[in-house]
Amino acid sequence: MFGELTLISGTVIFVFFTLFVSMVLILIRLALGPSVPDRVVALDMTGTAVIGMIACYTILTKQKTFLDPAVVLALIGFLGTVAFAKYLEKRGAR
Repeated sequence: MFGELTLISGTVIFVFFTLFVSMVLILIRLALGPSVPDRVVALDMTGTAVIGMIACYTILTKQKTFLDPAVVLALIGFLGTVAFAKYLEKRGAR
């Protein structure tokens, strides 16, 4: 899968594991978040970290087919964040 370790593949592997560590910290914030907006931001960050991991895996395996689900996940995450912001805006107006 990795072939010979080049500078780019070594960097991508480092970024992948950095994203994994950040994913663990994000999941801790998701579980312990004191408020609902904290949890929504953590959920949005989870989607972003997963997209980064998909991008790293795509670079390592040189298969472009994984980029389509990453784009779809990014669009769904963006729409979810916008929907939650609209919900908070309407809830705050009452």
